[in-house]
Amino acid sequence: MNRNVIIVIVLVVLVLLTAVQAIQLSSLKNSISTGKVNVAGNAPSTSSGNSLPADINNLPSMVGGC
Repeated sequence: MNRNVIIVIVLVVLVLLTAVQAIQLSSLKNSISTGKVNVAGNAPSTSSGNSLPADINNLPSMVGGC
């Protein structure tokens, strides 16, 4: 095959993959905005420190510096 034909085929595949990802992103965005997807997560609580593992609780508050 000619080198230019291979480059064109690769570019077409990349454009198609980009289009599919854009459609998926749009669909996900619409699902989030309509409330079909729950995006809440469990973030560790740093104010009380009770939900963090024991080895993380014993770390100094400042690391490094002069």
